[in-house]
Amino acid sequence: MRKSLITTAVLGALAAPSFVFAADSAPGVTVAYNVGLYSQYIFRGLTQTDRGPAVQGGVDLTHSSGFYLGAWASNISWLRDSNRANGGDAAYSKDGRVELDIYGGYRYTFANGLGIDLGALQYIYPGSKKAGRQDGWASAYTTELYGALSYGWVQAKISSVVSDSAWTVGKYIPNDGTSKNAQGTYYAELNATIPVSDLIGAKDGLASGITGIAHIARQEFNAGSFNDAYSYTDYKLGLQKSFSEGALNGVNLGGYWTYANTKDSVWTLNNRNIGDSTGTVFVQKTF
Repeated sequence: MRKSLITTAVLGALAAPSFVFAADSAPGVTVAYNVGLYSQYIFRGLTQTDRGPAVQGGVDLTHSSGFYLGAWASNISWLRDSNRANGGDAAYSKDGRVELDIYGGYRYTFANGLGIDLGALQYIYPGSKKAGRQDGWASAYTTELYGALSYGWVQAKISSVVSDSAWTVGKYIPNDGTSKNAQGTYYAELNATIPVSDLIGAKDGLASGITGIAHIARQEFNAGSFNDAYSYTDYKLGLQKSFSEGALNGVNLGGYWTYANTKDSVWTLNNRNIGDSTGTVFVQKTF
């Protein structure tokens, strides 16, 4: 559930804004550190913090060849929030307040402007899983492989789960045969970052540095018919303003609206559907 600087470079629509510091640590290698403040943490249309604020940060190492490695972390609440699908039980009984993502891959832009991004991502959730009813929680730990194509304003990306579980969805222990491994669960998305200021010819002043964000995607869980209700479609629209002069140089401000058509029966935490329509605001500083 990371918001990577690498993804930001390809398409700002998916990346969470962040405070960034970058420096060359070795020939051909750029190291970028980031930390950000958000009114809430939204991942694939779902609030991860019960609409509470989130502090996030990470580090990206990028080689001039196109290979990269990174790590990213955020506070979360969903693993400790009461879950309607499991009789009010939370997924974790201890810890479960932090998400840590480790990722690596390769990206390249061809002379014709077509970009590719291929990689792997491990989602880590330190803590202890709660048994619940019939041990009704699969592991929260999730591993994905992803691939993306970008051109101009548009990016198409697909991420596929290769681990047995996907964010507590998958085969339970003991298993009555209704649930299956989550391998093959996928997230297919189409994103656009629209250079609003460029389109209206605003090179200076408050109208400069503005970009639009648009996103639509489908999360499809492949973990047996018992888990079909977890699948959903999500949407995102937003604006971002970047400053490049004076005391505000490197500051980015923005906000976006998100919505997911998630089913109440499985996506209700703390008596609220975590995919409901909501707005998020952020502040970013780069230096």
